[in-house]
Amino acid sequence: MPSGNGWYLVGPLLAVGLVGLLGAVFWRMGLQWTLAGEEAAADGLAIFGEPDDYGLLCPVAVTDDPDVADDIRRLLGDAGIRATQAVVRDGRVAVLVFAEEFETARRLVGGSPAL
Repeated sequence: MPSGNGWYLVGPLLAVGLVGLLGAVFWRMGLQWTLAGEEAAADGLAIFGEPDDYGLLCPVAVTDDPDVADDIRRLLGDAGIRATQAVVRDGRVAVLVFAEEFETARRLVGGSPAL
């Protein structure tokens, strides 16, 4: 049976208090971070400098119809060019390729009946 002076409660109470203090500090830091990022998040991803910046990828074609974008992506895939697609701010679909394959993909897509 523990002694009657209550010292055995100091350790757990200190641990709970410290966890609570750290939780409040991290919650406050996290809340400020999310509230500060709302302006940047409203314009798109904050990691990109410009809204149409896709990092290592370049847009080869932009279309209103997602099915046409799939056709273009399949056409590029049949030619051995890796391609993906992304939705642009205005709702259109952009077909993206890597920069080193941009010129070849542009020539293939330029003569495409899908456009």
